[in-house]
Amino acid sequence: MKIAIGCDHGGFEHKCAISEHLNNRGFEVIDCGIYEKVSVDYPDIAVKVAEKITDKTCELGILVCGTGIGMSMAANKVKGIRAAACSDHFSAKYTRLHNDANILCLGGRVIGIGTALELVDLFVDTPFEGGRHINRVQKISNIEK
Repeated sequence: MKIAIGCDHGGFEHKCAISEHLNNRGFEVIDCGIYEKVSVDYPDIAVKVAEKITDKTCELGILVCGTGIGMSMAANKVKGIRAAACSDHFSAKYTRLHNDANILCLGGRVIGIGTALELVDLFVDTPFEGGRHINRVQKISNIEK
């Protein structure tokens, strides 16, 4: 599986740790920036990662900013993206299981790196359950039209 990843200055250390962790697990990681800790505008990075999902270069994405909220707001403006800001295990699992989220957004100033790695594992290892949730996810997609 290919996973796109990106961050702003608030999530740089987390992004580096997550990239290494995913590579060690055998995933191909497409790094959309940033590559050094410099101040950037998070919407620019969110769009880069989102486009990797919508053009089918990658199956999933991970974005990290200070809270995860700004990245999720920006990524969700891209048609076909279902980005979720998560800071707990239950949300990271169920956003995939029930919502078929395709981007996980994390807060580098909200959770530690250890927790971030656990949430990433839950997110990438949990498949969409389908069933009754298919219609609900389709309704979300219909809003974009």
